[in-house]
Amino acid sequence: MNLEIIWPSLPYDEWKDTLEALHMKMQIVGKIKLELNPFLNQWWHVAFYLNASGMTTGLIPYKDFVFEINFDFIEHNLFIRTSDKHVKTISLMNCTVAEFYREFMDALYALEINVAINTLPAEVPNPIHCHEDTRSAYNKEYVYRWWQILLQSGKIFERFRSGFRGKGSPVHFYWGSFDLSETRYSGKTAMPPKQGGRIMQFAENEENYACGFWAGSVNYPKPAFYSYLYPSPKGIDGLKIKPQIASYNSKLGEFILDYEDVRKSESPDELILKFLNSTYEGSAKLAGWDIESLKAQIPD
Repeated sequence: MNLEIIWPSLPYDEWKDTLEALHMKMQIVGKIKLELNPFLNQWWHVAFYLNASGMTTGLIPYKDFVFEINFDFIEHNLFIRTSDKHVKTISLMNCTVAEFYREFMDALYALEINVAINTLPAEVPNPIHCHEDTRSAYNKEYVYRWWQILLQSGKIFERFRSGFRGKGSPVHFYWGSFDLSETRYSGKTAMPPKQGGRIMQFAENEENYACGFWAGSVNYPKPAFYSYLYPSPKGIDGLKIKPQIASYNSKLGEFILDYEDVRKSESPDELILKFLNSTYEGSAKLAGWDIESLKAQIPD
């Protein structure tokens, strides 16, 4: 097994410009789903899903038909497909965010899909309206690497979630925070944080354990696996977790396992699972979850 291919290098500084421009293009698409799909608890209705060529919105309803939008990270195109057999293709490369926005909205209009979105990006510092955003970086190799990491991570998150019988999210991708994530819930309600506005009002209104992978950001400029429990129980910063190379980041309020440590290990899959199981069990016990009653029975 060639771990360099399965878990490729993804240095944040080398692809941050591509990451930021791609993030904005994916937000444009995500906001179409936000406008048209009916609300699901914890904003599950806005998320994207991994597929065999990239990522998909899944089905989006519109009048008397449905459509879906697919990101192809092999050929680096965007496809809009309708249930009445129409298809539009847009390149993800060689265009600014503003140019992508105009071409994408024109393509929807040509398919007789008329929808307006809020052009100001969400969950990013210093947002720029997408129709004014001149960022255009697109490194195909790093986009492909990032997607490959998401695929491998998604398989591990599916293994992890299979052991939980309570309410749990699908493994899905949030285009706002730009992370692949999975969340499980204790069944208790929670008071949302005072800071965070409408997003947190409906994202953190239940006690939950969340985990995922992000590719890096200004706040933490390197790719990493993360987990946290909300509301954060007292003493969580002193919790002993596995593996030893993972740690609690008090600034982020999350447990962190750096991706570079994972890809250099002999068994990345098992290291990630150890991190997820350790942080879940430790923090959930600290918060008083009934862990035993929430375990799923898995057939032999």
